[in-house]
Amino acid sequence: MIDLSTFLAAPQVSAMLADFGADVIKVEPPKGEALRSIGAQRNGGSLMWALASRNKRAITCNLDVEEGRALFHRLVEQCDVLVENFPEEMLAAWGCRYEDLRARNPNLVMVSVSCYGQSGPLADRPGAGTLAEAFGGLTHMTGMAEGPPMLPSVPLGDTLVAYSGVIGALVASWHARVNGGGGQHVDVSMYEPVLTILQSTIVAFDPASEEVPPHRSGSRITTGVPRNIYGCADGQWIVVSGTTDRQVARILGLIGHDTDEDRAKFAKSANRLRNADELDGYVAEWVSRTPGRDAIAGFESCRVPVAPVHDVPGLLADPHIAARHSLTTLADPVMGDITLVSPSPKLGATPGTIRFSGPALGAHNEEVYGELLGLDAVALADLVSRGVV
Repeated sequence: MIDLSTFLAAPQVSAMLADFGADVIKVEPPKGEALRSIGAQRNGGSLMWALASRNKRAITCNLDVEEGRALFHRLVEQCDVLVENFPEEMLAAWGCRYEDLRARNPNLVMVSVSCYGQSGPLADRPGAGTLAEAFGGLTHMTGMAEGPPMLPSVPLGDTLVAYSGVIGALVASWHARVNGGGGQHVDVSMYEPVLTILQSTIVAFDPASEEVPPHRSGSRITTGVPRNIYGCADGQWIVVSGTTDRQVARILGLIGHDTDEDRAKFAKSANRLRNADELDGYVAEWVSRTPGRDAIAGFESCRVPVAPVHDVPGLLADPHIAARHSLTTLADPVMGDITLVSPSPKLGATPGTIRFSGPALGAHNEEVYGELLGLDAVALADLVSRGVV
């Protein structure tokens, strides 16, 4: 598998596949790609590079010169999947459009990641995960009801699209291998995975009606209560989501609002939604008088879904996360110990692993060019001296 992509979104496609054993060759220009020098740094190393290029073999290749393009094309002839996120005109200049590469390798699965996809009036417009979140409607639905739309504090769109790319690569590869269908072009836009987050909101809206269009509502939803973030007496925050009639009946007993009058207002969903603010306020008031550990225990005792709101130190200290090995700490040769999220899902027979962080520039030039193209050390040194690799 060849990774010709840059920055954070598209490289995560091949990183996830590498976690589960794919032999991924990361191709960079001779001076390295931009991700090595941007974002969070430690001891002169890039943490984002360590993340996005984990488990990959790194080589250099200058696609701006004919000899470099020829080497790359020879590599493509031997690979199953290629991931890229470059503009059409750049791919054309390199002879790396899908039709160009398929002529060399009819079984090639080429995954192209872009903000708006390969077709439509915005196909040529540049973008990133942040723009995809806004264009796909998620930003509008995020934030307080009376406040402005908000972006998340993490690169949600960049990571979400990677799962879409992995699905596309696997399905297309299955078709090629099992059905004998040959390769194909996998068009992965960044905004369409965002749409899947909004699919229940989209399907519930009737554009022919006069109802108010869906709008952000803070941490609450319009179809169920209580579902919110609540502050505890000791400063901890918890999330409660217990919106069924049976769950609410148990909540009313827990928080001391189990009178006939309370049950008339809150026991049934239709009545509860008409009095949603009142019930949410009762839950918030009880939680605010209760330490976090006791609040969680109280909701758990009456079988109501509840969870702490973890910050990053909380994630690192949580015993459940530790027991499932959901985080992996490994030694990077430049940055020392770094913590990465372990591969998921957890396969019983062939689990994913993070074997090493993003490698040094050209770390596997000799290995890859020797194994796949038969170049010896003398030939490779000559290519390096002339800026071809």
